[in-house]
Amino acid sequence: QVRLVESGGGLVQPGGSLRLSCAASGFKFSDRGMGWLRQAPGKQHELVGTITSGGSVVYQESVKGRFNISRDNAKNTMWLQMNDMKPEDTAVYYCRTWVDGVEHWGQGTRVTVSS
Repeated sequence: QVRLVESGGGLVQPGGSLRLSCAASGFKFSDRGMGWLRQAPGKQHELVGTITSGGSVVYQESVKGRFNISRDNAKNTMWLQMNDMKPEDTAVYYCRTWVDGVEHWGQGTRVTVSS
C-alpha cells in the first residue's frame, strides 16, 4: 500500500525558513519521481516542483532560488527546504507520486507565512 506522509508545516514569519518532509512507503521509492504541490486558500492546487528518481529537479518559477527539493533514496524520504518565505507561500503542501499509473498524494501539511 502506497503511503506518503508529510510533516514539518507550521507558522513562520516572512523571510523565514521551513523544511518539509515526505516519508514514503509501500513502493520502490528509488524508482519513482516525486513532486511537491500546494493549495493556497481559495485557489487550485499548483505544482511547486518535481524531482526525478536520479535527483534532477524542476521548480515553479515563483519559488526558484528560494525553495530546494532533495531526496534520500536510502531513507525513502523527500524534503522541501523553503527559504525567504513570503505570505503567498501560505498553503497546504502535499507530496505526490505515480505508481503503476495511479497518482498518490499525502494528507498534506499546512504552512502559514505571517507576521
